[in-house]
Amino acid sequence: MSVYDCHDPEQRSAGLDEAVNALGRGALVVLPTDTVYGIGADAFDARAVAALLAAKGRGRQMPPPVLVGNLGALDGLATEVPEVVRDLVREFWPGPLTVVCLAQPSLAWDLGDTDGTVALRMPADETALALLRRTGPLAVTSANLTGEPAAETAQEAVDYFGDGVAVYLDAGRAGGGTASTIVDATAERLTVLREGALTRAALARVAPELAEDAGEGTAPAESGGPPAAETDRIPGDVAVDPPPAGTDGTPGDVAVDPPPARTTEPG
Repeated sequence: MSVYDCHDPEQRSAGLDEAVNALGRGALVVLPTDTVYGIGADAFDARAVAALLAAKGRGRQMPPPVLVGNLGALDGLATEVPEVVRDLVREFWPGPLTVVCLAQPSLAWDLGDTDGTVALRMPADETALALLRRTGPLAVTSANLTGEPAAETAQEAVDYFGDGVAVYLDAGRAGGGTASTIVDATAERLTVLREGALTRAALARVAPELAEDAGEGTAPAESGGPPAAETDRIPGDVAVDPPPAGTDGTPGDVAVDPPPARTTEPG
């Protein structure tokens, strides 16, 4: 287990190098996001994703969301993306927006029981983006044990996972501690699965249909539902977890992950 202080340029560089190496060999990494800290694995390494879910204490029915490093990944990982979702992504990525889409059917990955969906987010955190640009998509869920609060510092993540994680990238206190907002784009009409750091009003300025969404199935981040950063599964799961991949998010990210996305995200 190694912890790197990302406020120190040399340690940050060394930490990113080691994180890339660790992920490449199937190990787990804890990284900061703009919502909460996330624990991540190579999205295309099924054994690593299984280890991620095991570390969290959850099963395949709660797949993790996927964090990406650029907007172009949306079309690489999702299909039949509505134009309004592209508008939302252009407006709010990088940032605390997780979108649950239909996954590209040709993808060689196994995130769990996703029902053919994937929860995607591009976090607004420079350390996370620097890592994602070197590794490609990562399966990332909030850094906490199921049922516990999401880690807002690297030390809190260490307390949860210890040597079960190979590398901890410490960038100070994470973004604000509120999970990402999750929007389900897998049906004819967009639905807010979880209202988090982005308000419905902000989303409605880009996607007016969301202003009229009564919120059936919506899980406000401040409500009595799963901790923000842990929402795994809203039919879909990304914090509430986002639907698939699901993320804090995160994907903060990492974050409460939505279902299919039945997912869980770093906010």
